[in-house]
Amino acid sequence: MSPIEKIKEPIGRELELFEKTFAESLLSKNPLLASVNEYVRQGSGKQLRPILVLLCAKLCGEVNGSTVDSAVAVELLHTASLIHDDVVDDTFERRGRKSVNAQWNNKIAILSGDYMLSNALHYATQTKNMRVLELISNIGMQLSDGELLQLINTEHSEVTEADYYNVIRKKTALLFSTCTEIGAITVGASCEQLAHLRDFGEYLGICFQLKDDIFDYDENAHIGKPTCNDIRDGKVTLPLIYALRMAGAEEKARMLRMIRNKDFSSDNIHAIVRFAYEQGGIAYAEKQMELFRQKALDELDAFPSGVLKDALVAVAEFVVKREK
Repeated sequence: MSPIEKIKEPIGRELELFEKTFAESLLSKNPLLASVNEYVRQGSGKQLRPILVLLCAKLCGEVNGSTVDSAVAVELLHTASLIHDDVVDDTFERRGRKSVNAQWNNKIAILSGDYMLSNALHYATQTKNMRVLELISNIGMQLSDGELLQLINTEHSEVTEADYYNVIRKKTALLFSTCTEIGAITVGASCEQLAHLRDFGEYLGICFQLKDDIFDYDENAHIGKPTCNDIRDGKVTLPLIYALRMAGAEEKARMLRMIRNKDFSSDNIHAIVRFAYEQGGIAYAEKQMELFRQKALDELDAFPSGVLKDALVAVAEFVVKREK
């Protein structure tokens, strides 16, 4: 049994209900939209975010209709953000398949993503819980804010570590923390439980993004999407931020020239990757990922032992050890 299947075990029945409701959310009488939605559904990933909603809800109470609707809402919102990201980043592969923009075109991708985003808000309203709606609406704003901040950062080669964490908290960690928080909200968790699960989700999301940014420096990775994309886009992530901080003046100046001039030939990309490794950037990012994993696990100390807590611990383990 794979690690993700073990994680799903305590919520098997609940996941079946989620899958049924999520499939229903993608039905449409519009033949083009139905085709796009079905293509997206068939290429769905591990659905880690709805898994977190369900696990955190069941850790604090009994999963109900509002929990399932919340899980569907976050998965729809996450899927919409990926479709839009692929257009923004000119990415033509997602999870080993053509991205929506590659399979159809940018117009269809954007409009399909907009439909999913609106549908996410519809499912959030189905919970009849204003706090759930507020949190899910906030994700949409912060994701866009984070993407725009990252675009600004690409114009500045010397991005600080604080700049980096500000972006990934908006782009990635907030979605994770919202998943862990709203799952607990839908079952009436205490303020203390909500605070611990919110922080658990944030630290977990930071780990997830750090792992993705480490993947980008593996030129031989088989992770279902192209690597070195961030480098080609001029995105300076933690491995490179640290490497630039540690490098000698001459080597740092050489790397900064490539980045500022956006001179991303194959040879230069290889040189940047090698530079990040040689200056300890990858090792530093891995160390930071482990620190945030431990911070996430510390938040779970407030909960009693059991299969649900074990599953959340396994999620943290999975996030840092995954190979794609």
